[in-house]
Amino acid sequence: MTHDPIVPKPGQKLGAGMRDPLPDAQPDTRADIAAFVAKVRSVAERKAGNGRLIFALDATLSRQPTWDMACQLQADMFREAGSIGGLDVRLVYFRGLNECRASPWISDTAKIAKLMSTIQCQGGQTQIGRVLSDARKEAVESGVRAIVFVGDAMEENVDALCATAGELGLLKVPCFMFQEGHDTVAETSYREIARLTGGAWCRFDTGSAAQLRELLRAAAAYAAGGREALKRLAKNTSHAAALLGQMK
Repeated sequence: MTHDPIVPKPGQKLGAGMRDPLPDAQPDTRADIAAFVAKVRSVAERKAGNGRLIFALDATLSRQPTWDMACQLQADMFREAGSIGGLDVRLVYFRGLNECRASPWISDTAKIAKLMSTIQCQGGQTQIGRVLSDARKEAVESGVRAIVFVGDAMEENVDALCATAGELGLLKVPCFMFQEGHDTVAETSYREIARLTGGAWCRFDTGSAAQLRELLRAAAAYAAGGREALKRLAKNTSHAAALLGQMK
């Protein structure tokens, strides 16, 4: 991925500070897999500092109401993490015709909110493969504690998604897959991605701000303080307990 500025298309509204589009997810060759395994074996313990969380959202048109809700609630992630040890967030979203973008790592909740407020949902298909591939790359290069994905659909090759999810599992990067609605294809694939990464799946209801808030708080607690932090939060919230119960 390069980092040169992107010139938006006419009428296109982009989040200021967002990086170039993420590359397409590519199928692994045998050599790629061997190289990846070698990198996994060489990954050292991550240096002390803020926990790192990839906050990924489906920004296709059906998600506009929940996107607005997530904009309002993301600050709660930082507050929860701040009470434990701090949080750096990489915002990733996809929408429209093959558009998938990622921000730099950000520790300022106001900056994340500003970025999200400039993004408009657009019609398009899911690009979860690119989200997972970016997470794998970041995990190897700089360390990632967890991934939060919020979406309502899955329109990709589930076997390819699961292959990348398995690699994230080797890197010990759990995916918290939060599903809006009751799409059965999405549920099956989200559950499997969560299982393969050692993460957790949970459904939330459209318009249920309190429910999504608690899920995001729980994921942030894990990203900032690991399993012990999530255990402490689980004593007080049923959502954190439900996520903890699924994690390996």
